[in-house]
Amino acid sequence: MQKVIAFALLLALPAVWSFTSDLQNPDLQNPDLQNRDLGGKEAKEQINWMSLADAEKEYVKGTGKAVLIDLYTDWCGWCKVMDKKTYSHPEVIKYINEHFIPVKLDAETKDKLKWMGREYNYQAQYKANMYAVYLTDGNLSFPTTVFIPAGQNPYPQAVPGFLEPKDIESLLKYFGDGHYGKTPFNDYIRKFTGSWK
Repeated sequence: MQKVIAFALLLALPAVWSFTSDLQNPDLQNPDLQNRDLGGKEAKEQINWMSLADAEKEYVKGTGKAVLIDLYTDWCGWCKVMDKKTYSHPEVIKYINEHFIPVKLDAETKDKLKWMGREYNYQAQYKANMYAVYLTDGNLSFPTTVFIPAGQNPYPQAVPGFLEPKDIESLLKYFGDGHYGKTPFNDYIRKFTGSWK
């Protein structure tokens, strides 16, 4: 059921970009493009990103909030574009800060990571931390937005690829407004009307 939901999320997205897109698009390697403000107005507020350890403490309090993980790498051009275009969008910032426990996580960190009593280390064969491998079910792609719903031992829902504000709105509201686990995503998305641009 959970994998079906993850698959449905992927089908519902208009554009999914894998990390190989960065290698194929030389414009994304251009520092001028990476440093340009792609989101229009500068955001006055920012997402209150937490460390994974702080997010776990908040999560186990039982606030009812899902964890949102922005899984990125330092070399990923689309990750930088998503930071500038999506995670700087005022409505995205406000919604994430109000409804999620947000974590920005480098998939290639060599630091030991802990989550719910388990430890995860960097593995050279994957060129990634095993927590990133776990979150993506072994399908590493960057950027990936991961949702860990509130509840007992929930299965991470990973959505790979660059998401514009209009693309991420339905996902944020699906998990943030409590539809996950109650309404099949395909039913939800048929009735959803977005307002973010």
